[in-house]
Amino acid sequence: MTKAKIIFSSLLLLMLAAILLLFNDVDKEADKSEPLVLFCAAGMEPAVKEILLAYEKESGMKVDARYDGSGVLLTSLKISNRADLYLAGDYSYIDLAQKDGLVKESIPLLKLRAGLAVAKGNPKKIKSLKDLSTRSDLRIALALPEAASVGKFTKKVLQKSDLWESIEGNVQKNGTFSTTVNDLGNKIKLGSMDVAIVWDAVAAQYDEVDFISVDEFDTRPKHTTLGITTASTRPALALHLARYIAAHDRGMQTFKEKGYKVVQGDTWKNKPEIIIFSGGMLRPALEKLLKEFEQREGIIINRTFNGCGILVSQMKAGATPDAYFSCDISFMEDVQERFEKSTILTSNDMVLVVPKGNPKKITGLKDLGNKGFRLGVGHPEKSALGKLTQDMLKKANLYETIKANITVDSATGDFLVNQISLHSLDAVIIYRSNYMASPTCRENCEIIEIDKHDSKALQPYAIAKDSKHKQLLLRLSQHVEKHKKSFTSLGFEWELDKQNE
Repeated sequence: MTKAKIIFSSLLLLMLAAILLLFNDVDKEADKSEPLVLFCAAGMEPAVKEILLAYEKESGMKVDARYDGSGVLLTSLKISNRADLYLAGDYSYIDLAQKDGLVKESIPLLKLRAGLAVAKGNPKKIKSLKDLSTRSDLRIALALPEAASVGKFTKKVLQKSDLWESIEGNVQKNGTFSTTVNDLGNKIKLGSMDVAIVWDAVAAQYDEVDFISVDEFDTRPKHTTLGITTASTRPALALHLARYIAAHDRGMQTFKEKGYKVVQGDTWKNKPEIIIFSGGMLRPALEKLLKEFEQREGIIINRTFNGCGILVSQMKAGATPDAYFSCDISFMEDVQERFEKSTILTSNDMVLVVPKGNPKKITGLKDLGNKGFRLGVGHPEKSALGKLTQDMLKKANLYETIKANITVDSATGDFLVNQISLHSLDAVIIYRSNYMASPTCRENCEIIEIDKHDSKALQPYAIAKDSKHKQLLLRLSQHVEKHKKSFTSLGFEWELDKQNE
């Protein structure tokens, strides 16, 4: 090729790259051409309005917010199903929306307590819910149970306390029902009502209102949760806004300033990057799930798949993954102090794999010590597979007999799968999932079962204690937990159900 042609080809490639970048930018702008739609419980309006203004200024993304009672909004969501996010007054509404297939992810935000809102100084000397039940001189305002979260919660608690019928009767005689908790606060502020049952954070927004705690409500705090709808056509943008609202240094900061009690939020990042360490044997099941989560959230997941012995050594040398999926619980225990409590997700048994037709006539572990036999196993220090194999053989009093025939020891099962598929070895000890994940191995090899209790590995996962993205990682673990078939189709046993029984 002449120099001129090389230059021309290079220029053409640069032009194509520039055009692709231009189209990518256009696509990004097209994503932002229509506002996101947020359905928001009225009690959160003062803080959320301020958060959305800051978000629009920082991101350039507009958000249309509709404020109303949580029940009213849920009904609208069922009818139209056009919102991108749904911020309910308490989790029960998000739970209902998830059961109806309207909400996918949920993110906890706030802790709310219900109580009595009265005029400053409490001129009517109201002390307890009993006053609302027995005193005929009080003008009482409640939220409609079918419209607002505080109304639904109020009715539930009062019914358990055998106070609902008497208080409801007093409201009907000399009070009023409202569709939003904000309206209740305004009625106390303006003096048109003497007492209302509201959330503590709502009462805190009025200088003219005092809040009275009552035991019946204090023992039942509620959690405010943000849901991302299944109908959203731009989930990455919806989750971008959700992460902003839930970030401790963005939306949560505003909520705190407005008097709300917040849960621990993540650190804000425009495009978060998280680091996942995982044992190599989990890669066939996890890789697709990680990619799906990465795309939906609009984030970057840096994955490292390797032998768990190598991963543990890296962590002890200073590596700081945000989460760790271990091939066996023993390799989680080595670094457990760095992580929150681990959860056992699956189990995986070890099997003998031999060439199709079993030319060496292997019947079990004892045959692996035959003269001239070529055996492949995991490396006992670099991998959970190798350590478990060694422990199993020692407990069976076979290790000393067999170790001379170990021709290959590998940090991962993948290499052993390749070797036995090529018939370069007479047998390998690998995980059942290693065999199931390889069509070539299934075609050219067969399994000899190992009848040993110690041949099973348990796979736990855990979130790092010092991760700045714990809520994000919690959603990732929930995403993984919903895809049982991704694991069982590869020969894993699903242990999570056993723990929840």
